[in-house]
Amino acid sequence: MAFHSILFETPQDGPKRDDALEPDFFGDLNLDQIVSAVTLGRNNYNLKPFFYAELSREEAIAYRHEVMQDLDNADVLDSIEAFAQGMRKVREYLAQAEKLYYRLQKTWWFMEAVAVYGETLLNFDRALPAASPRSKGLRGFQLYLAGYVASERFRLLIHEAAEIRRRLSAIRYCVRIKGSAVTVQDYDGEADYSAEVLGIFERFKQSAVKDHRVELRDWLEMNHVEAHVLDFVAQLHPQVFTEAVTFCSNHANYLDATIQTFDREVQFYLAYRDYIGVCKAAGLNFCYPRVSSGSKAVHGNETFDLALAHKLVTEHRQVVCNDFRLDGEERLIVVSGPNNGGKTTFARLFGQLHYLAKVGCPIPGRSAALFLYDRLFTHFEHEENTKDLRGELQDDLMRVHQIVANASSRSVVIMNEIFSSTTLTDALFLSKKIIGEILERGALCVCVTFIDELANLGAQAVSMASEIKPGDPASRTYRVRRRAADGRAYAASIAEHYGLSYDRLKERLGL
Repeated sequence: MAFHSILFETPQDGPKRDDALEPDFFGDLNLDQIVSAVTLGRNNYNLKPFFYAELSREEAIAYRHEVMQDLDNADVLDSIEAFAQGMRKVREYLAQAEKLYYRLQKTWWFMEAVAVYGETLLNFDRALPAASPRSKGLRGFQLYLAGYVASERFRLLIHEAAEIRRRLSAIRYCVRIKGSAVTVQDYDGEADYSAEVLGIFERFKQSAVKDHRVELRDWLEMNHVEAHVLDFVAQLHPQVFTEAVTFCSNHANYLDATIQTFDREVQFYLAYRDYIGVCKAAGLNFCYPRVSSGSKAVHGNETFDLALAHKLVTEHRQVVCNDFRLDGEERLIVVSGPNNGGKTTFARLFGQLHYLAKVGCPIPGRSAALFLYDRLFTHFEHEENTKDLRGELQDDLMRVHQIVANASSRSVVIMNEIFSSTTLTDALFLSKKIIGEILERGALCVCVTFIDELANLGAQAVSMASEIKPGDPASRTYRVRRRAADGRAYAASIAEHYGLSYDRLKERLGL
């Protein structure tokens, strides 16, 4: 049976190239941190391109959700991990064969790799059906694996390798050393003197004494003497050694391409599961979002910034969750509030959730419904680049122009404190123009700002504000709730910018 991929339901869902580049918005949303941590220790699989390839169909996302849900079945997970471990061993043996110098030793390691390959696939062919996977992807691969293992090509490969290895293992020979002369001959019932020598010396042992024996290590590499001994053994048994060398030559490309692809692609699921497992163990929720290409009514319950949460959990610190929703004609979330109150984190989580949902991963939160966008744009404040001779305002305008020029009705736009380098009047004027253009297209937008007036742009706009602890304006709760802006955010920002906040004044006056 034909099987395409455990990651991409159809060939059209996959990336055009396997060297996909990191999207421009990754750094702004801290998705670069997430992907780097997820793929850590799995460099041999080259997983990052999979996390850079966004899916464009609801069915393609559901295909991955099903596979990920199958891995919640311990039997399915165990069978796949055992398969992956076996395939790693195969690659290690093949790599070892490539590194070795002597031909006959390389031949043996190659055949060992074939033996492990056969054992791994036969075990997987038994274990996977017994685990009863339900996903379309794993059931499709299960049928392919069954057909491959039953094929004449596979059976002959494993049988021939096993027979040659059996005959090689049955060879017995003697080595006679006299001075610098080494003689190799067939074994003919000669006595093994090692046990007799040990027995003689045992008679002189009177009590516990210091052990002066030196450990002889079994190095993988042969020295030239061992290599010559092996060559002499091959001359004594030329037929089986010739068959072994011929076997390796004839089956140099024995690894099945589909099996290899599955081995690499399934690591996408295993790596992400391991990464979010740390957060799950701390009691945080993950869900499979309902993703729609038609409805822009989105919501998320108990959601959080995954990169930040992973860091906080490893430091045994609390993670604050937030909710959001856009109903009916609502398209814009304007986030205001005091500095360091969680506004930027909220904007990041909105972008993270939509992106992770689009690559078919379970997302942070108890439940969620998200929009299947066409492109995601971000505008976060960057350090001014003195080399391009542009001011911060000009840079903001050029970057925002690119967003407006390329955004469509199906885009998601995340903007964090745009035009903060200019006056309130100019920032308000420019922000209204830009956001008006985005809303006119019907795109979804999150805008973090100190300009509370932006929350009053009409029925499409929703105001959310970060909260402080009641009675203690200096303490942040890091909760962002749907409520009207309180009108204090920009004043606090201006005071802080010009060193006129209460704390800065006290410091300057020495109070």
